[in-house]
Amino acid sequence: MLEEQNAPQPAKPQYNGVFILIAINLILFVLDEILQIGLMRNLYLNHARPQWYQFVTSMFCHANWAHISGNLFFLYIFGKLVEEEEGLTGILGSYLICGLGANLVSWWLQPNIVSLGASGAVFGLFTVSILLKLSWNWRNLLEILILGQFVLQRVLFEIQNLGEGGQINRVAHLSGALVGVVLVLLLMRFSSSSKRN
Repeated sequence: MLEEQNAPQPAKPQYNGVFILIAINLILFVLDEILQIGLMRNLYLNHARPQWYQFVTSMFCHANWAHISGNLFFLYIFGKLVEEEEGLTGILGSYLICGLGANLVSWWLQPNIVSLGASGAVFGLFTVSILLKLSWNWRNLLEILILGQFVLQRVLFEIQNLGEGGQINRVAHLSGALVGVVLVLLLMRFSSSSKRN
């Protein structure tokens, strides 16, 4: 029994990237919604007159507690999966690229709104996390079956409700998911071509 206690334990994975993203979202939420610092509204993406930085800052801002709590829940779940596979730079890069892509497409297709929220980036993490798990390993296949059906349901729901008005930016959600797919496909192609050389 003493030998088992003294045996080296496998290192637990660190999820610093996910917690960095969560912390940034929470800090900006406190500054905006709780302390009500007026300048925070300048960080939202104003589609009519956007500032270049708003394409990034808006993906860390949220309208209310329900908005941020839902996004952070899914960021935690799916972000950990991405960080588990790709590390710190993988999760940070995926979040920023998917969120930026979602904001650019949303701005291009919806000229007269103001948007904010992490959901475009989070929908990107949905697809990135599933595609990164693709392998013949039985555990990965099980994860894909469980999580993949959830992601597919969410994407289909967004497509079905795309024409409805309201406060939800479904264009950003779908764009983020699509950018996630393109990102993983490009990385796979780059990886396979570098192995051949």
